Amino acid sequence: MLRGFGADPVAVDVFDARRLLEVVRSAQPQIVMHQLTDLPMGLEPSRMASAIARNARIRDEGTRNLLTAAAAAGARRVVAQSIAWAYAPGPEPHRENDALDLGAVGSRAMSVRGIAALEYWTLNSPPFAGVVLRYGQLYGTGTGADRSGGSLPLHVDAAAHAAVLSIAKGAPGIFNIVEPNDHVSSEKAAIQLGWHADFRR
Repeated sequence: MLRGFGADPVAVDVFDARRLLEVVRSAQPQIVMHQLTDLPMGLEPSRMASAIARNARIRDEGTRNLLTAAAAAGARRVVAQSIAWAYAPGPEPHRENDALDLGAVGSRAMSVRGIAALEYWTLNSPPFAGVVLRYGQLYGTGTGADRSGGSLPLHVDAAAHAAVLSIAKGAPGIFNIVEPNDHVSSEKAAIQLGWHADFRR
């Protein structure tokens, strides 16, 4: 679903590169917010196996199509959603320049490869500035999880606030967006974006 400021949303298949290009060019956005996923509500376990493959395709092929359209439309900035639990094993807390777990196996390998592709295209597709937000595990209204869970929790309001801040603040690059924990640091987001994990709307 694509939406421009002051415009009605337009449904378009991100894998239909030609139609996507037409729609994005028509909107002429200065900023593109890439929050595309294909995951079941609440990460329903019985549906996750097929969802992981679909999501990996969105992160690679879908991202390429969207960024090609964004460049053609003259966008100057792209903000893309990534994840904060794809780091390779190593000293913690992980910071943004730590390596992703490209040696993973099974379904994790598929997810990490998809994330690596999304981040590569976002950060290496001139002429616009690319920003990657590595979100923790979302909870709150509309996520299917009312309470925090997992080792990298993140309230959906705080996630949205990071996305808003990244539109105008911060240099191009990667930012971890997670609540305080021992595994992943969000210090860079706090300093450069002025982001706080306790933000609620």
